[in-house]
Amino acid sequence: MGKPMSSFHFKIMSFMYKFRDFFLPPRNILKEVEIKPGFHVLDYGCGPGSYSIVAAELVGTTGKVYALDISPLAVQQVKNVASKKRLTNIETIRSDCATGLENSSVDIVLLYDTFHMLRDPNGVLEELHGVLKPNGILSFGDNHMKENEIISKVTNRRLFRLLRKGKRTYNFLKEK
Repeated sequence: MGKPMSSFHFKIMSFMYKFRDFFLPPRNILKEVEIKPGFHVLDYGCGPGSYSIVAAELVGTTGKVYALDISPLAVQQVKNVASKKRLTNIETIRSDCATGLENSSVDIVLLYDTFHMLRDPNGVLEELHGVLKPNGILSFGDNHMKENEIISKVTNRRLFRLLRKGKRTYNFLKEK
């Protein structure tokens, strides 16, 4: 990712996401990736945690959600919301690339509205490929990119192939 945003910018972004989440509920978007109870999910570039919180509810007590962001404000907000909602299956990670997770330990990676800001997008895709289980899914959405750009940038290194295009997301399957 790039550098962390200022506190002021983070608060504005969080406020704007509340409007986004009202009109496009994260639960509806996550239906496209078919998260199941017991899954391990990485929300890469989690921001204020809209998707992380819903994913934690979907994976249930037998699953786990890793909420990763470069911003200490984002990580703290996810911790606060998870605590308030009594969600004990969320672990936060502060990083700008490396997840610190074991290889082949994650079922699904959520990469939403983050890719266009990455300093090293190929490095991040390699990291995500490594942590995904065989046949793991990279669920991708970025409103700042066109469809052909998304598909070419995610598949050009042959780490992922397009599995299906949803209404709001592109789901890529991990290649060997």
